[in-house]
Amino acid sequence: MMEEKTASFGIGQVIHHRLFNYRGVIFDVDPDFQGTEEWFEKNVEAGNPSKEEPWYHVLIDQDGRVAYVAECNLEAEADDLIEPVEHPLLENFFTGFNGDHYQARQTLN
Repeated sequence: MMEEKTASFGIGQVIHHRLFNYRGVIFDVDPDFQGTEEWFEKNVEAGNPSKEEPWYHVLIDQDGRVAYVAECNLEAEADDLIEPVEHPLLENFFTGFNGDHYQARQTLN
């Protein structure tokens, strides 16, 4: 029986990267690492994350880039610091900001 993993952060949540000190908003979550071995070796030099923990797709604030980040490298943005994120792709994933998180667009499955 497989152990069920629970993500600590949710879609639309504003987060802070512990190592690289940027803010962002989560737009997707993988239960474990879904990239290639080549990507992992090339991009994961800090934090020593596990491939078995949840990984998050993050729109980086005021940057325009997207990051793929292990849960161990993220922390929730402090409640008194939560402000909207600026990113050109925000409207692709969210309908708006409601004070402490983004409202996800409805998707068709």
